[in-house]
Formats: sequence, C-alpha cells, structure tokens
Amino acid sequence: MTLKAGDLVKAHYKTGIYIGELVEERRNAYLVKVLAVDKHPMQGDLHNPGKTENVFFHQRKALSYQEKANIHKEAIEKYEGTEVPDYKDSLKQSIEKLKQKVQRRETEFNQLALSRLEELEKQYF
Repeated sequence: MTLKAGDLVKAHYKTGIYIGELVEERRNAYLVKVLAVDKHPMQGDLHNPGKTENVFFHQRKALSYQEKANIHKEAIEKYEGTEVPDYKDSLKQSIEKLKQKVQRRETEFNQLALSRLEELEKQYF
C-alpha cells in the first residue's frame, strides 16, 4: 500500500481510532492530522485492563480536531469511506458507543470508566 501526503487514512493510535489526513511520511511513522474520531480511547490503565485496584486509572481524551500525531506505519490504513464525518459529531458518537459498551456489565472497572467518560463529555461539549 502506497500512501502520500493528502491521503485520507484510518489511524489506530493508542486505544483510539481516528480518521485523518496524512501530512508527511517520517522514518517509521506518518504524521497524521485528525479530522474525526472513529473509536474513542478506552479509559483506565492500559497495562492492567479491567483493573481498578493498585493502578492509576487514567482518563483518556480523544485527540483534538486537527491535532497532529506521529502514528506507526503499521497502524495506518487507507480510509475507505466516501466522506469524513464532522469531528464533533464523530466524537459524540464514539463516546456514546463506549458508554454503551461499559454499561453492559456492572463491574467496578466499568463504573469507573463510565464516570471518566461522563467527565470527558462535560469537557468536550
């Protein structure tokens, strides 16, 4: 797959997935400008998923509109959609999907994740 500056891509970054514009190629990564959120980052400690005790439970924000991030080449694929969703709409949808996911099972981890997501919603909107 050959990508070039200006191409629309889907980028997996940490635990989130973004739709963006490829800005430039770097050694092992591409610089990507974020245009929409496809999947909101998970909350909590990435090294101890599902755990709440004796870990730092991180609140993880989505990358901002037009924020640029270096993303490993292996984590990039060409965007196959016809148009890029509006950033704010995509952010709302992605946070709503994640909230629904953590509300399926009532665990301490999911309750903590839900409270972090609700705090983020207040910051975002």
